[in-house]
Amino acid sequence: MPHPEQLLFTKASENDITHLKRVASYIDNRTYFGDKIYGNVDFWSEIEQTNNSRMLTPIKDIKGQHESQKKREKAYNDLFSKIVFSVRQPIESLFNWLIEKTDIQRASKVRSTKGLLAFVCGRIIAAFIYLIF
Repeated sequence: MPHPEQLLFTKASENDITHLKRVASYIDNRTYFGDKIYGNVDFWSEIEQTNNSRMLTPIKDIKGQHESQKKREKAYNDLFSKIVFSVRQPIESLFNWLIEKTDIQRASKVRSTKGLLAFVCGRIIAAFIYLIF
């Protein structure tokens, strides 16, 4: 199971990509592994140049790409995507483990921001203590 380097809490209404772009601008020398939706090439090209960090995502099919070119690149694209998925699998397992052990998504009785932070942080701390022992 992976060990998180950083946990961030954002509003549910805030898009993950928006937040990731803001945070990635300040972190150097990292390789991120994300879903296809995170593959904003322009942004990551800039981050790779300025921060020596990059995002690896499964490869999307390109609309309008010629069929012969698709077939030629299929083996590479499939293998690359499989590797990215295999790295992401433990991360997804960590998320599922946290949800299963903490029931973190059930905070319906929390009525304030401070209460929500206490609820979430308390449950995450308890889960990691459980993991250690």
